[in-house]
Amino acid sequence: MASKKTLNAKNLEALGAARLSELLIEITKGDNEAKRRLRLELAGAQGSGEVAKEIRKRIATIARSNSFVEWDKIKKFIKDLELQRSAIVEQVAKDNPVEALELMWRFTALANSVFERCDDDGSGRVVDVFHTAVEDLGQIALSANTDPKSLAGQIFDALTQNDYGQYDYLIRSMTPALGSTGLEHLKEQVNALSKEPIPKPNQRDRVVIGISSSGLIYADDYAEHHRSSMVSLALQEIADAQGDVDAYIAQQSENAKTVPRVAADIANRLLAVGRAEEAWEAINAVEENRPGWIPFEWELTRTQVLEALGKPNEAQEFRWTCFEDSLRDQHLRSYLKQLPDFEDMEAEERAMDVALKHENVHRSLIFLVSWPNLDKAAELVLSRFEELDGNLYEFLPPAADALEAKHPLAATVLRRALIDFALGKARSTRYRHTARHLKECASLATSIENFGPHDTHEAYVERLRAKHGRKSMFWSLVGR
Repeated sequence: MASKKTLNAKNLEALGAARLSELLIEITKGDNEAKRRLRLELAGAQGSGEVAKEIRKRIATIARSNSFVEWDKIKKFIKDLELQRSAIVEQVAKDNPVEALELMWRFTALANSVFERCDDDGSGRVVDVFHTAVEDLGQIALSANTDPKSLAGQIFDALTQNDYGQYDYLIRSMTPALGSTGLEHLKEQVNALSKEPIPKPNQRDRVVIGISSSGLIYADDYAEHHRSSMVSLALQEIADAQGDVDAYIAQQSENAKTVPRVAADIANRLLAVGRAEEAWEAINAVEENRPGWIPFEWELTRTQVLEALGKPNEAQEFRWTCFEDSLRDQHLRSYLKQLPDFEDMEAEERAMDVALKHENVHRSLIFLVSWPNLDKAAELVLSRFEELDGNLYEFLPPAADALEAKHPLAATVLRRALIDFALGKARSTRYRHTARHLKECASLATSIENFGPHDTHEAYVERLRAKHGRKSMFWSLVGR
């Protein structure tokens, strides 16, 4: 039975409302975040209208503020934003979706001013709040039964203010609420904007806002590029929402059609409407021989197009070729799935041999460990240990962890690669992990009957002391 002093709801209830109220006032002194939460709860007890008033006041305060939010205050600021967003959804929208919609538009309109005074360190945490709000907008607009043309106008205005990508998913979110009428109206507005000329100032009046490798960046050029991009992306999303493949393709330049991601996007859309021959043309507009240029998505789509064209053998050949080049397990699994029983076992063995001989030993190791085929992974490590890069601390330790139970020598070789690199390059920030790796090697040494061409653990430690004996920070960590 839980103690009566344990912090839980039941025990706190026993204190009584009066005492709890006093404690809340005391605890929230100096904590503005907690106070805002309490005010919203008090307003909620009086109805959604009062909650809306509190939210509107807080949004107005945030909008007026011009103080910079430093990196160490960003978490609290995000919590504040999230509190307002969730209150609109959970407390206002359920009772009054029309008012909630107006509040959410006000909330998302904060984005540009917020980004101008925030240090988001590139993490995307702030924009995520607004992306979630955009998803909420779609649901609330549907509940509010908003006039489609009026809604289209609001969306258009928002897209022209999309300076930080906060409205990137707005059309997708709003499609159900817009319906065919709203989508068509929005399309007309975007097309009309694309035809409006952007005033060109005299050369002496042009404002320089930056510099690039190709020269000065002028404000009017940037504005023109920004609008052109907005128009193109909006028309692409509208085309997708309307199921108009040709309109989507029309927004792609001839150069863009040679980019693998774009080619795959076009081909997938053509496949979806049964136009496999055109999908084949689209997917093959790419320059395949460009090194490092072809992503997995393009390869996958090309395989699907071959299947749709009734060419399963060519699809299989392509899957195998892709696997040989990249060692992506998705290609191999798909290849094996098409084979009859027993043939797939032979093909899998052949694939393991391909992995052992692949030019990139690290890609081979990742594949063999994740497949998994730990016997082959150990064979790879012991036969090609001189190629291992001890700087790859992201995946060598997990590979060693996976191998140590059945293949302690291979796990030791991987950890020694990490140790040799860290000490050889004097990476002192890694010494704590390096000391741990050496201790792990010591633990595995008793399980290794034959070290083969490699030093025994004792000999290896002696060599380390001879070469790196002055790295006292490392040896002190080893001795702990």
